[in-house]
Amino acid sequence: MTQQNTMERTGTNNGRVPRAGLDVAKELAEFVETRALSGTGLDADTFWQRFAAMLDELVPVNRALLDRRDTLQRAIDEWHAARSGEPIDTQAYMQFLHKIGYLIEEPAPFAVDTRNVDPEIATMAGPQLVVPVLNERFVLNAANARWGSLYDAFYGTDALPGTPEPGGYDAARGAKVIAAGRAFLDETVPLRTGSWADWDGSEPALRKGELRGRRGKGWLLRHNGLHIEIVVDRDHPIGRTDRAGIADIVMEAAITTIVDMEDSVAAVDAQDKVAAYANWLGLMRGELTAHFRKGGKDASRTLAPDREYTGLDGAFTLPGRSVLFVRNVGHLMTNPAIRLPDGSDVPEGLMDAAITALCSLHDLKRLGNPAITNSRTGSIYIVKPKMHGPEEAAFTNRLFDAVENMLNLPRHTMKVGVMDEERRTSANLAACIAAVRHRIVFINTGFLDRTGDEIHTAMHAGPMVPKGEMKAAEWIDAYERRNVAIGLACGLDGKAQIGKGMWAMPDRMADMLETKIAHPMTGANTAWVPSPTAATLHAIHYHRVDVFARREQIAQEGIPPLENLLRVPLADGRNWSDDEIARELDNNAQGILGYVVRWIDQGVGCSKVPDINDIGLMEDRATLRISSQALANWLMHGVCSEADIDAALRRMAVKVDAQNAGDPFYEPMAGRWDSSHAYRAARALIVEGAAQPSGYTEPLLHAWRLRRKAEAA
Repeated sequence: MTQQNTMERTGTNNGRVPRAGLDVAKELAEFVETRALSGTGLDADTFWQRFAAMLDELVPVNRALLDRRDTLQRAIDEWHAARSGEPIDTQAYMQFLHKIGYLIEEPAPFAVDTRNVDPEIATMAGPQLVVPVLNERFVLNAANARWGSLYDAFYGTDALPGTPEPGGYDAARGAKVIAAGRAFLDETVPLRTGSWADWDGSEPALRKGELRGRRGKGWLLRHNGLHIEIVVDRDHPIGRTDRAGIADIVMEAAITTIVDMEDSVAAVDAQDKVAAYANWLGLMRGELTAHFRKGGKDASRTLAPDREYTGLDGAFTLPGRSVLFVRNVGHLMTNPAIRLPDGSDVPEGLMDAAITALCSLHDLKRLGNPAITNSRTGSIYIVKPKMHGPEEAAFTNRLFDAVENMLNLPRHTMKVGVMDEERRTSANLAACIAAVRHRIVFINTGFLDRTGDEIHTAMHAGPMVPKGEMKAAEWIDAYERRNVAIGLACGLDGKAQIGKGMWAMPDRMADMLETKIAHPMTGANTAWVPSPTAATLHAIHYHRVDVFARREQIAQEGIPPLENLLRVPLADGRNWSDDEIARELDNNAQGILGYVVRWIDQGVGCSKVPDINDIGLMEDRATLRISSQALANWLMHGVCSEADIDAALRRMAVKVDAQNAGDPFYEPMAGRWDSSHAYRAARALIVEGAAQPSGYTEPLLHAWRLRRKAEAA
């Protein structure tokens, strides 16, 4: 190390240190140098020099892509504004979008050729969890949700009618659970003769499915690629009352999990980012631990070990945990954790790619707990959200190339999940896939972000239908169907996941069981669920639907035409009553306030937020984006006034305060219209919503959260 580098490494400036021409928050530098680089074979100076060189090359490209978004949006705004009040001629609209380069020509037929993909992603079908990286306990619960108790899921939720009687184990409820479990086995892995209700515990002869082996006195079965473990334990309180000694039915459930650094977290500075990176490093080393209080006692949680079985041909193991993706942020936001030579903040997505991949080296090199691994094929899985079209997908590919060069990784070690949640990506999906064809492992649909971008892109076209009616719009059906059909046409089957969106009501499992089977029916081999319990129950759907057989049918149906995707969901001159407008304003205002107050004041990026009817909904920035854009659109077109918005916000602030009355850390908003940062941020998201880039909520949320943190400090 040169004397200059030594001085650089030891210098400080108000908690910041110089590194290769970059101004780095001291806590981030310390994390990278003492923890993330340890054992990787890379020294700190080499890392920072390579990282700085990568930023020098890619930051201008990143900025140019964001400028391109703005240029296209201005052109679309002007086109719609010039035709205000007229019906949209879809063919003329498409010609215009081609002319400005928003739409590009379809690529020639091709098939992706991604290699070294774990089977959970490529050849299996099952639930997927998304979990905020900043909550260690939730992260570990999600990672361990690969296996879940069907008995517990039935007993403790509304998946079965009724609720357990208080005061200990409810035997009557338990009998219903056992009967439901036997019915599931009869449906999924029926015996050649008789019912599982009459089974005596001997080796089961199956009419459907596969007997794979034993664990203790229990049996391991497989059906549609997922395992079912029948736990036999006659000493267990449940097993001792059961004819066959069955104590539980354990489902293979969340085969993959997305550890989220984006929409479900509030990470605005170095302190937040280091906490996020540290948890990802702990997962990649197999050493993350959560300590907490439960039932008045100290408790802890770690990653589950693999599961050992005795097979017909000898012993074998199955993974005990989900295969983990990490979701980086998109191309838009910057972060003060690192400042560039020109004094500007680093593009956060570039920082995420480098540091999360660096942390993932600990998995690839087996530097941590040798018994805990993530990828068994030597891959790093990164979900990249909010990309707008093929140019931005190609930029992500270039970014991953650069990070692989930085870290001395073989080309395409870093795999990418492309979230189809922006309109320009949906309209050019095949070209987006082509841009990352050597490393793609995932596409999915996300209704809420996609709807937010739908509203913002056509903001000037006219007032949109209410939020609750969006799911019935023609573009939504085309969007969901095109995503799967294009993915199959591009050869994703057997090489990548095709996913569907979140079930947002964690307390309504009966409804989920009834309706979410629609996701595997589309040919998607994964779909998002909000909890480990929901993953266990959603696994039932992948036994009821053979996704890969279903894909053969879907592939014959063809791809819905692009013009269906581009039909703007306008209200078409509809006149609402004052009561209808007030209800829509109140509904959206309550959801916005309920989420934003926790984000700004407490740094909670995802939580179960009571809606206007006090039903708990999982809220994150995607739900906020659609609500704020919906009201911004109505405000622009005079469906409501700014005074109406203020009245709704003030009414709903009182309600949200009441809903949070039991939270000792909660700060009320009502009456603090000028001093509550949370209230002011919520209002700004609406009244300034039309001017926000792509309708994103992050710029305003980050600004207000940083202000709140500065005051608290």
